[in-house]
Amino acid sequence: MSLDHTYVPPEWAPHAAIWVGWPHIRDEWGAAFDGARTEIAGFIRVLSETTPVRIACGSREAYTSAWLVLDDLIEAERVQLHTILAGDIWLRDTGPLLARGEDGPTALRFRFNGWGGKYLMPGDTETASAIASVERVPLRPFDFVLEGGAVDLDGAGRMLTTRQCVLNPNRNAGWTQDIAEQKLKQVFGVDRLIWLDEGLLNDHTDGHVDNIARFVGPGRVVCQRPSGETDPNRDVLERIQRTLLDAGIEVDSIPSPGLVLDRNGAAMPASHMNFLISNEVIYLPVYESRFASEAITALERVMPGHKVVALPASNILSGGGAFHCMTQQVPGIEDSIL
Repeated sequence: MSLDHTYVPPEWAPHAAIWVGWPHIRDEWGAAFDGARTEIAGFIRVLSETTPVRIACGSREAYTSAWLVLDDLIEAERVQLHTILAGDIWLRDTGPLLARGEDGPTALRFRFNGWGGKYLMPGDTETASAIASVERVPLRPFDFVLEGGAVDLDGAGRMLTTRQCVLNPNRNAGWTQDIAEQKLKQVFGVDRLIWLDEGLLNDHTDGHVDNIARFVGPGRVVCQRPSGETDPNRDVLERIQRTLLDAGIEVDSIPSPGLVLDRNGAAMPASHMNFLISNEVIYLPVYESRFASEAITALERVMPGHKVVALPASNILSGGGAFHCMTQQVPGIEDSIL
């Protein structure tokens, strides 16, 4: 792996803090708005036991509502509230990637176009700059569209991504796989990209890799296996595992949530891959699925040095993601980042 350009630590490296989004656009959430806030508050309570939390509040009302339910954690200095420009909670995609550049700490900012123009919310294009300013890290902008959830790195020169998202003309018109590889290798200093074809059914991100496969060690990936006869992603999940095995890397699998329906009876892109790893704890989103306990046990076997904490995320999912999508990590001092 080249360190001549930029190094983004793997997610299992130490964290100094985690940024978390707080819902504030009620129309985007509908009936799930209050439930999503309740689930996120529960997630923050557990996360802040081992990692300081910075909450991105996109409005004055968001700041007040977060303070009212988390005042004890704020008093204990486990949580900070920051009023910044933010359209919604998906900081993995709208926030910066905090990294080590040639001249020290840097915040990578890519163009953001609302997941291919599907969801354009005021403030989202300014979120990366706002977080970098709070962290007092210089911003390094890039003139192409990329969301943080579209890539996953193992810290040892490998990157996971999907053709469905990164090569989608609604992101960067005219990009071929060769062009994408050249750009991503140059920015991230990686040696190898492992391409998966497509993501989950009804995923508005156009197949973000953090919903289907994640690095859990150098050259080691965990993905999902189909659960139940009605799993809407059976064929896709089986192709993902075959592709990873053909790539010659170590592959583990855990059960998917299977079929999870929204209020209108449509299949949701529910995933056990949208976990967050932070300071030796894995925060696993679970839904109203009978496969949750099996997934917990399987993930404990995959990462035995980490504690697995399962938390409800059905209301958060109705907004489009889960714990990984709504967070962004601040690397720890041990990685010489911040």
